[in-house]
Amino acid sequence: MAKPAILTVDDDPEVLQAVARDLRRQYGENFRIIRADSGYAAIDALKQLKLRNDTVALFLVDQRMPQMSGVEFLEGASEIFPEAKRVLLTAYADTEAAIRAINTAKLDYYLLKPWDPPEEKLYPVLDDLIDDWLATFHPPFEGIQVIGDRWSAESHRVKDFLARNQIPYRWMDVEQSEEARQIISYSGSEKPKLPLVMFSDGSSASLPSNVEIAQKIGLQTEAAKPFYDLAIVGGGPAGLAAAVYGASEGLRTVLIEREAPGGQAGTSSRIENYLGFPVGLSGGDLARRAVTQARRFGVEILSPQEALGVRVDNNYRILTLGDGKEISCHAMILALGVSWRRLDVPGIEKFTGAGVYYGAAQTEALSCANEDVYVVGGANSAGQAAMYFSKYARKVTMLVRGDSLTKSMSQYLIDQIDAMDNIEVLTHTCVTEVKGEINLEAITIKNLLTDEIKTVPANSLFIFIGAMPRTEWLDGKLDRDERGFILAGPDLPLKNGRPKGWTLERDPFLLETNIPGIFAVGDVRYGSIKRVASGVGEGSICVQFVHRYLADVL
Repeated sequence: MAKPAILTVDDDPEVLQAVARDLRRQYGENFRIIRADSGYAAIDALKQLKLRNDTVALFLVDQRMPQMSGVEFLEGASEIFPEAKRVLLTAYADTEAAIRAINTAKLDYYLLKPWDPPEEKLYPVLDDLIDDWLATFHPPFEGIQVIGDRWSAESHRVKDFLARNQIPYRWMDVEQSEEARQIISYSGSEKPKLPLVMFSDGSSASLPSNVEIAQKIGLQTEAAKPFYDLAIVGGGPAGLAAAVYGASEGLRTVLIEREAPGGQAGTSSRIENYLGFPVGLSGGDLARRAVTQARRFGVEILSPQEALGVRVDNNYRILTLGDGKEISCHAMILALGVSWRRLDVPGIEKFTGAGVYYGAAQTEALSCANEDVYVVGGANSAGQAAMYFSKYARKVTMLVRGDSLTKSMSQYLIDQIDAMDNIEVLTHTCVTEVKGEINLEAITIKNLLTDEIKTVPANSLFIFIGAMPRTEWLDGKLDRDERGFILAGPDLPLKNGRPKGWTLERDPFLLETNIPGIFAVGDVRYGSIKRVASGVGEGSICVQFVHRYLADVL
């Protein structure tokens, strides 16, 4: 944490230098001594300190200054740093103004010039005031600060990106926080585009992209080498497991993740059926542990970074990335995972990120305090989200198209949901419309048995309906089913006993696609079991097939 500041202001250069010298000698070890030669310059300095999330312990200000008196400065400064102690330096003739300032500017003390010797006339007074300030001082949050609007899709994007990458941040809603509005007024822009992201080094960015944030906080977005033994696309459980096993067995390994390590599983609030964790763990904890393990073995993790194309050149598999650069490798594992299927009802696109969210969106939980929350879906992810939001919301209503939860949800989750008084499950129910002006205000739901339709107030709708792979960039390269899931191993269509375009004498390995040396694991693979443990298992065993492939071709 940066040292708290002591600010001294005087228009006389000699006096200002002398005051700063005496302050530095007594307090320089624990405080930064900042000086200004006018009230206006001091106000500008305070605004910059506020933008950098610094704090001020004490003002020591001369009363007689042109343009802005000491009392006038203290009145303005107290709006920026209201907790700072206020001391006025006065001549004998100004004592009446100083006395009045005790009420008008909430002056803590006034000192007569000269203050020599400071050991007798300056330090004892300031020591007492600083001790009082320290007694109630709470160090400011030192990480990233985000100022935005709860109903802004861009604000949600930034919060979600930081949370999923496990970067601590402080959120301030511009509609509810006076401090947020104050900081915006100091930013130098009359109406900056929100969200405004302030970094710990004092810099800030208005409406930054995820890549800009990643570069600022030190995430790696560019590969350090042009070639790797193994390139893995996708950083969910399957991809992270493959990275750990590949690197631990000596393969130069790079992992490319479009959003944040952990994938869809990383957004789960609680995973309770994963082997070895009897009390469960969050998806974020699992991702953090896996990333730490992978980096320990030397895996390069590029995030956020996207793969946009793949081509083959003899024994090399070449990836084209979102920044236009290429990475070549001998073997490739596609662990792309899946995305939530979009709900196709009138009005929904307008409110995506502004009351309508796909996935757990844990960053919105605190905002849902004492509100009614609706969750669409009946599988494990929906159940985990319902349990998580029930800690904050007044009521959570699950909207399920089927006749029960038993067909798609683990029994332990069903039992937990049944035991919660503030979770209601409505079966045979779907959403037919969403409504609102700026943000979501109401949803229309329909009972599929009775055709009864009703509209209910709602500010938050979380959607978990089915999986959809994002494999369009592989079109024409890899065999996929009609929904886009990648075909591998025994699921590949054969022509004359071999997959179309197959160039080797052997059959494809269990997880190998129609291009030798390119493998598919986890949720993106056709026929896979959509569970964290199975994804980890596939990623782990796939590395053995990679070794067998490399032994054949190298």
